[in-house]
Amino acid sequence: MARFLIRRLASMIIVLWLVSVLTFLIFVAIPNGDPALRLAGRTATPQTIAAVRHGWGFDKPVVVQYLTMMRKVFTGSVVSYSQQVNVVQQIWHRLPPTISLAVGASVIWLIGGVLLGLLSALKAGTVIDRLLSVLAMTGVSTPTFFLGGICLYEFAYQLHVAPNAGYVPLLSNPIEWAYHMLLPWLVMSVLFVGFYSRVLRASLLDTLNEDYVRTARAKGLPRRRVMFRHVLRSSLIPLVTLWGLDVAAVIGGGAILIESIFNLQGIGQYASQSVMNLDTPPVLVITLFTTFLVVVISTAVDVLYAYLDPRIRLEA
Repeated sequence: MARFLIRRLASMIIVLWLVSVLTFLIFVAIPNGDPALRLAGRTATPQTIAAVRHGWGFDKPVVVQYLTMMRKVFTGSVVSYSQQVNVVQQIWHRLPPTISLAVGASVIWLIGGVLLGLLSALKAGTVIDRLLSVLAMTGVSTPTFFLGGICLYEFAYQLHVAPNAGYVPLLSNPIEWAYHMLLPWLVMSVLFVGFYSRVLRASLLDTLNEDYVRTARAKGLPRRRVMFRHVLRSSLIPLVTLWGLDVAAVIGGGAILIESIFNLQGIGQYASQSVMNLDTPPVLVITLFTTFLVVVISTAVDVLYAYLDPRIRLEA
């Protein structure tokens, strides 16, 4: 276990380094992406632009600029080019709405995906299975911005049963927090529920044909016990992988559309605005943050594998 964690830590350091280098070089190579031009303003003279470039260190070699940027990132002193505010503080301020969205929606889509996938597998080949398949494909293929816009218009502006937008902190008013987050949770869960149910259904049907399942049935074990104790437990492994990575992606800015539609002012919106402004520091920090989450959650998922399926052991 210790060697496994050490290897994962080494891999995480290498991955974070590669991602930081690629992200930084992409913004350096973008045509007309010189941040000195934007910092100096539209009416700036060549002398002003040169002074800005020297003051911010943009006239130094790329390697020096990268090392300076990474030092600021890890000391928490990195400043955005467009707003000239501390990036870490901005991310910390925008993290609660994104965490609320990711945690609430992920619980809904995981439970919904498991229930629908299990029902579809138990009723495989029946009308119920076909109906659930159609609903799942509809949910997967429906654009998030379209569904979010329709739901916001109908439930907030027409029926007045949901707030039109905004975020209320959990600690200030838990009821209002849940009231404002319910519609974003449901809209975001639609895509994942359909996909998760299809993945679990396929995994369940494959597991039902395994030798150990047939052996358990031959021993006379009740069908319910075979399904929930042996089949479902093993079939949840691919779902756990998807769930962990999807949660990390959502927290790291993958909910841009949902946050924009419902004006949640989370990390996704911040990342989108930074990309449009070609603002390297926020994008770099958010990318590193997302990568770190993916690696950590992936490691936790590998550890969880051994619990879900005792046949799986972490390599020493």
